[in-house]
Amino acid sequence: MLCLASGLNYMDRQTLSVLAQTIQDDLKLTDIQYSHITSAFLVSYTIMYAVSGRLVDVLGTRRSFQIFVSGWSLANTLHAFARTALEFSCFRFLLGATESGNFPAGVKAVSEWFPMRERALAVGIFNSGTAVGAALAAPLVSFVALRWGWRSAFVVGGLLGFVWLVVWSVLYRRPREHRLLDPRELELIESESPAADAPAPAFSYRLLKTREFWGCVLARMITDPISYFFIFWIPKFLQEKRGFDLAALGKYGWIPFVAAAVGNIAGGALPNRLIQRGWTLNRSRKTVMLVSSLMMPVACLLTIQVPNPALAVAAISVAMACHGAWANMTLPAEVFPHQWVGTVSGFAGMMGGLVGVGTQLAIGWTVQQGSFTPAFVVASVAHITAFVVVCMLIGNLGRIRTLDPAS
Repeated sequence: MLCLASGLNYMDRQTLSVLAQTIQDDLKLTDIQYSHITSAFLVSYTIMYAVSGRLVDVLGTRRSFQIFVSGWSLANTLHAFARTALEFSCFRFLLGATESGNFPAGVKAVSEWFPMRERALAVGIFNSGTAVGAALAAPLVSFVALRWGWRSAFVVGGLLGFVWLVVWSVLYRRPREHRLLDPRELELIESESPAADAPAPAFSYRLLKTREFWGCVLARMITDPISYFFIFWIPKFLQEKRGFDLAALGKYGWIPFVAAAVGNIAGGALPNRLIQRGWTLNRSRKTVMLVSSLMMPVACLLTIQVPNPALAVAAISVAMACHGAWANMTLPAEVFPHQWVGTVSGFAGMMGGLVGVGTQLAIGWTVQQGSFTPAFVVASVAHITAFVVVCMLIGNLGRIRTLDPAS
């Protein structure tokens, strides 16, 4: 269910990316206007990420998903009625405000339902939905748009969100409240952390003074803008620089996003396999992060250098797989008790979105000048920089840090 939620979340936001050139041609929008529209999404996404993270800890996972999924499904549907850049920006702002809650809620659900050693894999499966949704967006949105017009694609995505919401409301409960959970399963889930039904403590400013907190935050600030670059601009890159039309994008544009999904799962599955062979969680996770970081420069630079469009798709697929395997979103669940996971994830996502707003505007300007190269160069070094930050500030992954909730 978490994977499906992430899939719908990203399919809804990716709908605009797939249709960007079509909408720009229809409504006569420039690349800079398009960057303003994507930045409107990130402004609200940034503001609400921290707020939604705290709301998730206070309201609980089940209710939070009900609020946020219904909100972003409605916002996505409203895109069908936009006729100007300003209207798109307004609906995009609403979409960003409601989509932000998916990830703090998802990571918190993982911390409630999985023991520590399985969380990286669980978050990987949950987060792989983002890439699956983005991958499905290319063929599905293209098919709907070519058959019924681009406005219909936004309506279809919104309706799918409401279907998911009904199923979630029926199925999801916390472990101690779930009638189908065996007591031995509950014991396994709670074996490495406090009971998942413990209340969320009041916000503590001591949290802001911990190195681990800022390690999680800075890792997201450095790597989240790369996510936004891949999501919002890769379809345009394939169309503008590699000669893809909308039909070709529907046929081949999904490949890099499937690679990202594979990377998300591998970022959790490989450490889990290494742990089974006797490695510590810290060593296994950092090994995967380091290898992924070192592969990014090669993949990013090949993307802009190779002459063949097929090779460019292959190179960007490797880059997006490595980005997914780095698993930046898993860090709070490997460092803090579950009562703080939503808050830390939300604040980190907010800061990552704040940097993302600036980078979106910068990308819009450079693309308007005719070059994607600066964006790929920055993407090539971001992950190794973030890896150094994690080693210096967080240190040992898998050791839960305690914090006096009354302080």
